[in-house]
Amino acid sequence: MTIALWRRLLAEFTGTALLVTAVVGSGIMATTLSPDDVGLQLLQNSIATAFALGALILIFGPVSGAHFNPVVSAADWFLGRRAGTGLTVRDLGGYVAAQVAGAIAGSVLANLMFDLAAVTWSGKDRAAGNLWLGEVVATTGLILLVFALARSGRAPVAPAAVGAYIGAAYWFTSSTSFANPAVTIGRAFTDTFAGIAPASVPGFVIAQIVGLAVGIGLLAALYPDAGQAADQVVMPTDDRNPAADQRSWPAAPRTEPHCQKGS
Repeated sequence: MTIALWRRLLAEFTGTALLVTAVVGSGIMATTLSPDDVGLQLLQNSIATAFALGALILIFGPVSGAHFNPVVSAADWFLGRRAGTGLTVRDLGGYVAAQVAGAIAGSVLANLMFDLAAVTWSGKDRAAGNLWLGEVVATTGLILLVFALARSGRAPVAPAAVGAYIGAAYWFTSSTSFANPAVTIGRAFTDTFAGIAPASVPGFVIAQIVGLAVGIGLLAALYPDAGQAADQVVMPTDDRNPAADQRSWPAAPRTEPHCQKGS
């Protein structure tokens, strides 16, 4: 039984909203608790984001695949289209809309939780060539990771692997690894530690699309059959009918008759 599209879109909306809430909320908490130490603020923000992302993939992965990211969904459609796997064009449009709406809702929720105005446009300028290069690197690595996991049959470890990668990329990329157009748009709605000025959003999104193209190109060279596993990105969806899912339990050990002497 295929999971209804509306259920998958609800999962993508909710999961992306909670992810951005974690990113923005932990940033606000970090600046409150460690106002004079930017390095410690980034550490607190990255740890909270990595753990939250892993948990959210576990929660929503069985429903929608837990993409939470338009570039992941676009790669899933592009690589899977020839093999008849992954998202359809209709699914892709719905996923992207749900992810962007969820990201905006997540920023609004975080603002309200910390007694800020629902929408506070960010004034944090992030427009620079080195930051865009960081986004290309971060996005390329993310695409390679999720499809390499799926292609090699290791999608079940995606919660830990993807969370760890994003947590690490906070530190090894100049941009602190947004790597997600929906999250980038959502973070423009909060003038806090994790915010990005609306004028800086297009540059980041373009860099992420470039990272998507580079990632797909590398996948085509390294894993030509990656599209066969598009249904397993980021985490396998549970499309079985629970009522018809008769799990096979180990059979009771067979008891052999005792041999008689002289037989």
